[in-house]
Amino acid sequence: MSVFRNVVFIAAISGLLAGVILAALQTYATVPLILKAETYENAGGHEHAAAPAAGTEATAPTAGTEATAPAAQVAAPAEEEVEAWAPADGFERFAYSALANIVSGVAFALILVAASEFAGGIANWRQGVFWGFAGFAVFTLAPGLGLPPELPAMPAADLGARQVWWTFTVVATAAGLALIAFRQSLPLAILGVALIVAPHIIGAPQPASHDSPIPADLHHNFVVAVTITNLVFWVVLGAFAGFMRNRFMGEQAPALHGRLA
Repeated sequence: MSVFRNVVFIAAISGLLAGVILAALQTYATVPLILKAETYENAGGHEHAAAPAAGTEATAPTAGTEATAPAAQVAAPAEEEVEAWAPADGFERFAYSALANIVSGVAFALILVAASEFAGGIANWRQGVFWGFAGFAVFTLAPGLGLPPELPAMPAADLGARQVWWTFTVVATAAGLALIAFRQSLPLAILGVALIVAPHIIGAPQPASHDSPIPADLHHNFVVAVTITNLVFWVVLGAFAGFMRNRFMGEQAPALHGRLA
């Protein structure tokens, strides 16, 4: 049980550190772009006074839902509309974002550390950097090729379809990288490449229209900022996980792999 406790401890500390760093980077890199996009979103909202309430948009209605809504619903009195809760700008918004990043960081760290233990463990921080690059490729780069990060007021495909494609892409990319890196076999390496490419051949779900009030350069800057901040997050996560494992587990045998072998 000490091995599993060490894995959880290493993941918790690594995820906490990486999550805090990601939150700090987002404050200067992505949050200003989101706030700027929200000005376009709010401006668009003032032009469509008869649009459904925010709660309706959150349910991701299919195309044509707004156009076929009963007139009584569309013209509902403003005082009866209840806006969705959102944290206030400033410290409250930063605190909730930081908490979400920390929770996500710990979860990703658990996946990274557990996967690396099955492969023999991360020997040091340098090896951890390579594991961080792998995590970045699996969870950010590959899904982002088909579903780039979105700003407020940007159109998007059905949420369920996007989640299915994202999950399939992550699993296929992880499996493909594992076959290439850990199986010294040309047929398996070819299979790994095929798995990595397959989700992009199928294609990610796309919205019915790409019309958006968001300027193209603003969205481009946001995609670049999200990609860079996530790259730093994964490199820090992998490097610190390797450092912590070397410090607390040392030259122990590949624990999880050894126990299941």
